[in-house]
Amino acid sequence: MRLALFDKGRLGIVDGDTITDVTEQVTRSSAGPAGVLQQYIEALSDASAPVLDPAVGRRVALADVSLEAPLPRPGKIIGAPVNYLDHKAEMDYPTSIADLGVFLKANSSVIGPDQDVVLPYSDVRTDQEGELAVVIGRTASHVSADEALDHVFGYTCLLDITVRSGEDRSTRKSFDTFTPLGPWIVTADEIADPDRLDLRCDVAGETRQSTNTAYLIFGVRELVAYASSVMTLYPGDVIATGTPAGVGPLSDGDRVVVEIEKIGRLEVGVDGSRATPYASRPGHRRG
Repeated sequence: MRLALFDKGRLGIVDGDTITDVTEQVTRSSAGPAGVLQQYIEALSDASAPVLDPAVGRRVALADVSLEAPLPRPGKIIGAPVNYLDHKAEMDYPTSIADLGVFLKANSSVIGPDQDVVLPYSDVRTDQEGELAVVIGRTASHVSADEALDHVFGYTCLLDITVRSGEDRSTRKSFDTFTPLGPWIVTADEIADPDRLDLRCDVAGETRQSTNTAYLIFGVRELVAYASSVMTLYPGDVIATGTPAGVGPLSDGDRVVVEIEKIGRLEVGVDGSRATPYASRPGHRRG
């Protein structure tokens, strides 16, 4: 299934160019800021979720609804730094994920399709990083690579927006709007091998990144296993699997598209109208 949030938090099943509203099959009360899909994933993990029936519910054209981030407030977002060798080479990094481990992004950085990435600085480069995202479906702690996919709910597209300044990764990647997510989550049963998916990222109509997830240093199985050895993974947690070569600066008015085979196409805008000089940030003269 392709599961999406739309029109102020409704849950829908996407089928071709239509979407069927199944919100009432999952909840009859507010799901809170985490959203109805998070509620459904948690219910699935403890075997209390209903079987969603796409034949029951209002079906409308996908073009007539407003898609939102499928997980607007995930429990945590885990990043995988330097997880493609070609990205390691282009950035001239001496280390990779094998040396660096993983990092966390603020869950307040999530936005959905057709929203804008807001550039914070007028004089420091902010880059796009197109990535495959893994959504956890069952609690995982110290799971093996062989067991890892049993704990995955599904997959989606993600942009890990990054300021190229000197702060820690978690700071440079956690600005509000810096984690576009969507357009929906494709359940794991539809993806036979997440380590065999073509990925492309375009900026302003030009392709910057083109790869296959086969080139990940830590593949999806190994990445889930590694992350679960560090921290317990809970239903709805998101793991960004890393970006290939081709990262580059974003400018006001750009359109950014990441498209992943068998999953979908996520497009967002870029707003630089509120960018300020890097030296104007709070506390920059201390230390």
